[in-house]
Amino acid sequence: MSNVESKDNVLTLADVKTGEYGVIVRITGHGSFRHRLMEMGFVRGEKVKVIRNAPLRDPIEYEIMGGHVSLRRIEARRVEVVPVTEEVANNYLFHGTVTEDTERILGKAGKQINVALVGNPNCGKTSFFNHATGMREKVGNYSGVTVDSKVGYFKYKDYTIALADLPGTYSLTEYTPEELYVRQYIMEQHPDIVLNIADASNLERNLFLTTQLIDMNVPMVMALNMYDELEKNGDKLDIATLSELFGFPIVPTVSSRGTGIEEVMARIVDVYENLEEHTKHVHINYGVDLERAIDIIKEDMRVHLDLSGAYSTRYLAIEMLAGDKVITELVGKFDDDGSVAKVAAEQRAIIEKRYNEDAATIVSGAKYGFVRGALLETFKQGKDRSKQPAYSVDKILTNRWLGFPILIFFLWFMFQMTFTLGAYPQAWLESFFGWLGEVTTRVLPDGIVKDLLVDGIIAGVGGVCSFLPNILILFFFISVLEDTGYMARAAFIMDKLMHRMGLHGKSFIPYIIGFGCSVPAIMATRTLENRKDRILTIITVPFMSCSARLPVYLLLISAFFTKHQGLILTSIYLLGIVMAVVTSLIVKKAAFKHERDQFVMELPPYRIPTFRNAVIHMWDKSVQYLKKMGTVILVATVIIWALEYFPQHSPAIDAYTAQIEQVEADGTLDEGVKAERVAQLELDRSACQIENSYIGRFGKFVAPVFRPLGFDWQMGVSLITGFAAKEIVVSSMGVLYHSDAEADENSSALQKSLQTHTWSSGPDIGKPVFTPWVAFGYMVFILLYFPCVAALTAVKRESNGKWMLFTAVYTTTVAWLAAFLVRLISMAV
Repeated sequence: MSNVESKDNVLTLADVKTGEYGVIVRITGHGSFRHRLMEMGFVRGEKVKVIRNAPLRDPIEYEIMGGHVSLRRIEARRVEVVPVTEEVANNYLFHGTVTEDTERILGKAGKQINVALVGNPNCGKTSFFNHATGMREKVGNYSGVTVDSKVGYFKYKDYTIALADLPGTYSLTEYTPEELYVRQYIMEQHPDIVLNIADASNLERNLFLTTQLIDMNVPMVMALNMYDELEKNGDKLDIATLSELFGFPIVPTVSSRGTGIEEVMARIVDVYENLEEHTKHVHINYGVDLERAIDIIKEDMRVHLDLSGAYSTRYLAIEMLAGDKVITELVGKFDDDGSVAKVAAEQRAIIEKRYNEDAATIVSGAKYGFVRGALLETFKQGKDRSKQPAYSVDKILTNRWLGFPILIFFLWFMFQMTFTLGAYPQAWLESFFGWLGEVTTRVLPDGIVKDLLVDGIIAGVGGVCSFLPNILILFFFISVLEDTGYMARAAFIMDKLMHRMGLHGKSFIPYIIGFGCSVPAIMATRTLENRKDRILTIITVPFMSCSARLPVYLLLISAFFTKHQGLILTSIYLLGIVMAVVTSLIVKKAAFKHERDQFVMELPPYRIPTFRNAVIHMWDKSVQYLKKMGTVILVATVIIWALEYFPQHSPAIDAYTAQIEQVEADGTLDEGVKAERVAQLELDRSACQIENSYIGRFGKFVAPVFRPLGFDWQMGVSLITGFAAKEIVVSSMGVLYHSDAEADENSSALQKSLQTHTWSSGPDIGKPVFTPWVAFGYMVFILLYFPCVAALTAVKRESNGKWMLFTAVYTTTVAWLAAFLVRLISMAV
C-alpha cells in the first residue's frame, strides 16, 4: 500500500481558511480523540469545508459528510489535509457484502418482541419512541438527551412490543459510557430485533454505526428517519437496492409526524416471524487483507473458546483486531492461555505494518469505504448541502460580534419571562390557597387536625404549589432551546471561554439542563468523552440553580426587591456559573493537573420546535413536581409542622394561656381593648411556643452557625430541611413564619410575615430580620449549598462516593463563605 503524501506538502485543517476546502490524508496521535474524529467522518479522502470561527475565534465549525462538526484549533492541527486539487490515494475500497450461514442463536419465539432502538444523536430516535409507544420521553436537538435506556410497551397485531430507547451514539467502541452501554445492552440482553434509526439527511456518517451493528450479527430493521429532508434537498435514494445490499428491511420515516412508524412495526414483525435458529446473514467484505486476519482470529476462537453462541465471533474478531481493550478483556475470560489475544496481536501487527496505520483506523476506514461504495450505487445527491437554510441562521446566531450578546439576551429573556409571565398564575394560586385556608379555618373546629391542615399542609405545600407556573415557563424555554438546536451553538460559542476556565464547552449543555433539574444534568455528562471533563462537570452542575430553588428566589425577590427583579434573578444564576468556573479551576489544578480535554461536537441543523414537544416537556415536569409535592414535600412538611407544633405545654406557654383567660374574664375592659390584648397575647404565646418547640430548640442549637450570616434560627432550620429537596425550604418557611397581619391584595401572607418579622433576642432585638441584603445573602446560600439527596445520588452513580462527599462538603462550605461575604458587604455600605 502507498504511504501518505510527503509531510512537506501537507497542511493541517487549522491552516485552511474560512470558506475553503481540504481533503483529509491523516489524523495524527492516538486514543479516544482520534477515534471520535473518525466516527464523525474525519477519514482519509473525505473533503472538509471550513464554515466559520466561534466568536472568540475558537473552536472552528467544519462541514463534513453533509453534517457540521466543531473542533478546537489545537485539535484541527492534528488533521492533515491537502488542497482539493491534489488527489489522495484511497486505500479503503468497496468490496460489497457476503451472504453466509452464521452462528446466530436465537431464543424461543414468543408473543413479546424485544426491540432495541439504536442510532446517532439527533437522528430522531426518541421522537420515534414517543410516537410508537405513546410515552412522553424528553426530545431534544443535541447530543446526550437519552442517557439511559427507557422501555415502552405497546400492542401491535398479536404481539406486545417492548421498545427500548438506548442512548444516542456515533459508534460502538470503548471510549464513552454511551458506546459501552449500548454495546453491552445488545451483547448481553440479546434483543430480538435491533431497530437502527438513521438520519436520511446525513447518511454517510449515520451508516458507520450501521456497519458495526451488521458486524454484531443481530436481526435488524432500519428506519430511515427525516426522509422528508432528504426529499427536500432533491436527493434520490434507491431504498430497495440499499436494503438488498445491507440484508435487512429499510423503511423511510418522519418520526416527528409519526409517518412510516406503522410500516416499521410491520417489518419488525415480519423479520421476527421469519427468523429460524440458523439464518442467512449478510456481512461486510472488508477486503482480502482484513478478511484474512479476521478469519485467522475467528478460527483460533473456534478452537480455544466455548462461547456457546452468546457472542458473534466475527464481531469479537474484528474488535480484537482493532485493539478494543474491553472486548479483549471479555474474550480473556474464556481464553485461559491467552491464545486468542496473542493471535489477534500478531494479525494486528501484520495489518499495521502493511498499511502503515494503526489497526483501528484501518478498520474504520474500511467501514467508510463500504458505506461510500454502497451510497455510490444507491444515492444521488441533489442541491449543495452547504446552502441549507437549516444552517444559514448561524451567520447571525454564532456571529463573531453578535454571538455572545444574543446568548446573554436569550438567557436574560428566559429568566425575565419566567418571573413576569409567571407572576399572574402565581398570584391566582396564592389567592386560591389563601381562600382554602380561610374556608378550612371556618369549617373545622379548633384542634390539632385544623392546625395541621391550615398551618401545615395548606401553608407548606400550598406555598410551594403556587410557584408551579414559573417552573413550567422555565422548562418551556429550555425545551425550545433544546429542540431548535441552539444548545449546541451555546456550547460552540462558550467553549474557548470555558476552556480557559478549566471547563469543556459541551459542559454548557448539562449546565443549561441543570437550570431545570440537576439529576438529568449530571446524567447528561456521559456525553463528555474525557473522564476529567465528566468529573469537573458533575461536581459543578449543582451550582446551576435548579428549578427547585426558584420558589425561594421568587418569594424573596417579590417581597424585598420592587425594581429590577429580572436582573436580580439573573445575577443569582450568573453567580452559580461563576462559582462553577472557580471550582473547576481549583479542582483541575489539584486533581487533574496533567490531563487535558479535547473538543469535538456535532452542530445539528436547526429545526423548528413543535408545540407538542414543548407542551409534553412542560406536562412531564409538572407531573414530576406535583408528585414530589404529594410525597417528599408533603411528608417533610407534616414532619416540620409536628416538630414546630409540639410540645404544646410548658411553664412559659401556660403562663400566656393563663393571662389570656384572665383578660377574657375581665368584665371591666372595653371589648375592643380586650380583643386587642388577647390578639397580642396569642401572638406572644405562639412565638413562645415555636421557640420552645422541638424544631425551635434544634434551631436555637444551630443558630450560632448561621448568626454571622444575618440569618435567624427559622432561616437556618429551613435551610437544613432543604437537604431532602429544595422545594421544602419554602414550605418550611411557610410553617415557621406566621403572619401577624392580613395579607393585602399585593402581598401574600408569607411575604408579609417575612417583611414584618423581627429579631426576638440579641443585639438587634426588635429590628427586622429580613432586609434586601439579608434576602440576597439567603438566596446566595440557597444557590450554592448542599444539593438535594437525589442529585447527590446521581453524583455518586456517575462518579464515586469520594466525589459525592466532596460535593456535599465543598458546596456547603462555599455557600457559608459567600453568604458571609454578602453580609460583610452589607455592613460596609
